Amino acid sequence: MAAHGDGVREKASRPSRLSERESALPKTRQEIVNGPKVERKGLVRIKSAGESGRCGIHPLQFCAIVWRSSSRVSKAVNILWPFVPAAIAAHFAIHDHPVVNFTLAYIAMVPCANLIGFAGQELARKMPHMLGVLTETTIASTVEIILFMILLVNSEFYVIQAAILGSILANMLLCLGLCFFAAGLRREEATFHAAVSEVGSNLLLIAGLGLAIPTVFERSVANSDFGLTTEDITDRVLHISRIISILLLIAYGVFLFFQMHTHHGIYDEVFEHDEQRDADGHKDRAKAKLTLTECILALGVSVALVTLIAISLVSEIPAIVEQHHISDPFMGLILVPLVEKAAEHLTAIDEAWDNQINFALSHCIGATIQTAMLNAPLVIIAGWIRRVPMDLNFELFDIVMLILAIITVGNVLRDQKSDYLEGFLCITVYVAIAAAAFYFPNPHEAGGEEATGGTTGEATAEVAGEVATHALRHLRLL
Repeated sequence: MAAHGDGVREKASRPSRLSERESALPKTRQEIVNGPKVERKGLVRIKSAGESGRCGIHPLQFCAIVWRSSSRVSKAVNILWPFVPAAIAAHFAIHDHPVVNFTLAYIAMVPCANLIGFAGQELARKMPHMLGVLTETTIASTVEIILFMILLVNSEFYVIQAAILGSILANMLLCLGLCFFAAGLRREEATFHAAVSEVGSNLLLIAGLGLAIPTVFERSVANSDFGLTTEDITDRVLHISRIISILLLIAYGVFLFFQMHTHHGIYDEVFEHDEQRDADGHKDRAKAKLTLTECILALGVSVALVTLIAISLVSEIPAIVEQHHISDPFMGLILVPLVEKAAEHLTAIDEAWDNQINFALSHCIGATIQTAMLNAPLVIIAGWIRRVPMDLNFELFDIVMLILAIITVGNVLRDQKSDYLEGFLCITVYVAIAAAAFYFPNPHEAGGEEATGGTTGEATAEVAGEVATHALRHLRLL
């Protein structure tokens, strides 16, 4: 019996020994080359998914990894790198052909933004889930912040205002629609967590209403008999915009505290689940990765190039608008946001394709929230510091499209699942808004405002009332 018991114990011990042996086997390319991973103690701990197995800078490996990028689409974008030196050279050498300069700079911005996004993604792999997503989103928005600041220096206030709302629309409708469409091509239905969708959509609605307040205030006061001069109204709108910007920054800080501290466990669990169902997870783990030093180098080079190209791009906008009949609304609402958000869109679409729909939603909604509650207020604060009249008084068309788009996306996200049809419909709405923006006249083309002031005031009140009603119904207050 004792011998039999020993045999049972010996058999029972075999699975544990086998599991120990399996756990000791190398799982990634880095472990195969450098041996099994040893737990490192210290202030900085890098996640195993982001370990490169190297340190410092290796030029050949660095170039090879950057060229391969994170997906096939991103790799295809790297073919556009020859446009970068061509755009910089054209900016200094060619002065009589704004279309050539603008086109070269516009195309050159895409690979530079792609490099920023890839370096941010590599850096995010080395961090905890929630911190990594936030870092990656923030780094990807560097292009947007640089463009906004250069536009501010050039006093392109109208283009900045349109670009703020255009960036939000591009993320909410175009990027989210492409993510849903890409996910729907590989599987019948994609499901996502309520912590990502509901919190994000509600926060977006609050931010959208906050951005709309100065516009509604200006239209209401300007078309009423309060005896205020245009200068008085402009000054009050400017003060309101600055107050709302400060409030939005505070709200964004509270949102970060919510995500990173009090409720980070929920988001970590959601993102861990997404990593487990990643269709290409085994390939990503086996890929060579950038070192921490190489990530910082890639970010420094790409930010410097983006700044140079953004200067070239922005310098040609007045000539394009005045001489080639491209309106400021179309420039700011569609063209500028498309190029500044290229990196985030490529990353989110690749994640949706690989069944990481929560990661994709976090990039779409997170980037939208960051634009509305961080980047836009920062531009207002920067204008305040520079003592220029940068405010949040948007065109009525832009702000109404924004609120309706937020409500539409909130309804799409409510059932916590998506398919390719919903994605296609979101893209269709974005294309419809782009068509309307193309035919929208420039501000200096507006005429007859004094003669039609009463009609405009009534129309504004009616539209604002409809938008407010839809917003209240979305929040289930009506």
